[in-house]
Amino acid sequence: MEVKAVFFDIDGTLVNDRKSVLKSTKDAIRIVKEQGVLVGVATGRGPFFVKELMEDLDLDFAITYNGQYIFNKEKVLFASPIAKSSLRQLIAYAKKERKEIALGTEHAVVGSKIMSFGLGSFSQLVSRFIPTGLTRTVSRSFNRMVSKAVPQKEDDLLRLINEPIYQVLMLMTPEESEKAASDFDDLKLTRSNPFAADIINQGNSKLEGIRRVGKEYGFDLNQVMAFGDSDNDLEMLAGVGMSVAMGNGSSSVKEVAKHITASNQQDGIHKALEHFGVLASEKVFVSRDYHFNKVKTFHHMMDERTQEEPQAWDVEGATHRADFKIEELVEFVRAASSSEEEFQQALNSMHAALDKAAEKVRQKTPAQKDLIGQVDALIDTLYFTYGSFALMGVDPERIFDIVHEANMGKVFPDGKAHFDPVTHKILKPDDWDEKYAPEPAIRKELQRQLKAYERHKERNK
Repeated sequence: MEVKAVFFDIDGTLVNDRKSVLKSTKDAIRIVKEQGVLVGVATGRGPFFVKELMEDLDLDFAITYNGQYIFNKEKVLFASPIAKSSLRQLIAYAKKERKEIALGTEHAVVGSKIMSFGLGSFSQLVSRFIPTGLTRTVSRSFNRMVSKAVPQKEDDLLRLINEPIYQVLMLMTPEESEKAASDFDDLKLTRSNPFAADIINQGNSKLEGIRRVGKEYGFDLNQVMAFGDSDNDLEMLAGVGMSVAMGNGSSSVKEVAKHITASNQQDGIHKALEHFGVLASEKVFVSRDYHFNKVKTFHHMMDERTQEEPQAWDVEGATHRADFKIEELVEFVRAASSSEEEFQQALNSMHAALDKAAEKVRQKTPAQKDLIGQVDALIDTLYFTYGSFALMGVDPERIFDIVHEANMGKVFPDGKAHFDPVTHKILKPDDWDEKYAPEPAIRKELQRQLKAYERHKERNK
């Protein structure tokens, strides 16, 4: 899968707990953009909050208010204000239920001086230290305190909705927001923290915002990598091609995401971009071959080095690399054999073919260390491999990503590869089979390709 665009949630993801962007994240975004990848944010925050980030990080676009307001450096790409009738209904509901609300405009969040608690900074920090079972009690207690301390005036709120309102923030527990959702058919309630609900128009979301941006810039959801940490990121993470949960993210986010990285305090974004080969490990050259960049990242992680200057292998290294290929070829032939006898016959043929090839090469070229000869042979091997897939009718792109993720899963929690002290082979973490064994995912992908072919055949009857 080629990543054409990367999207970050902001709170708990793009910024650390001090609301600043880590240097490693800034460096990663800069390098990724230099490689031609588009970068943006998808957030519940308003456009006024994002504009400074866009300038500092040179972002290409921003999806704000959970997909309600989308813009780039030059113009607004999409804006979906909440209907006045729905706003009046929300204001009446808030008065009846004694709920504090705030209104999100293009330029500010208005209507409540105290609701800054519910806007992420403090509430997200506090929520980490409050047991899940107490969240409801804390939220209700705070709501009662707010309503008594600074009661909102309905007339003031009604005057504020004369300008476009893109999102309403209402202080309520998750249980209360689930119950309230049935009272507002045209609206959707989502959450970025345990204390307040973000209320937007039905049909809009971070994921739908990404889809809209993709139509404008020429990429689809399968070519998107997205990062998030909270429950209002769930739909986005479930819908894009490559999803990453931050180490500080909620348990539900970690269940949905394809990969869990380090926290927003521990270079999580940089590590994930490098892990998947989106961020080139070395700056000397970046190939236009996306798969090559991924394998290069793997070797950087495992060997802690990469080769930037074109250089031929010595005979020991070339033999070692050939051994790997021979093992895979034997596995390939075994997977084509229907019995042990047939497998042995195939092995005998391979031995004969090896002897025949050796004699042919001896007559063709003298034995010498030759960069051109090595490259030519390896490209032919690569071409034959693609030819085998073509003749099998199998698209290898997603399968390559599955195997790459399995290989990168061999990195231990300390961020390093571990090796057997005797054989020097790469060891696998204890949970590797459960999390990364590629066979189930390959089987699922092949089933998808078979079903796609059957649909194609049915349509062309």
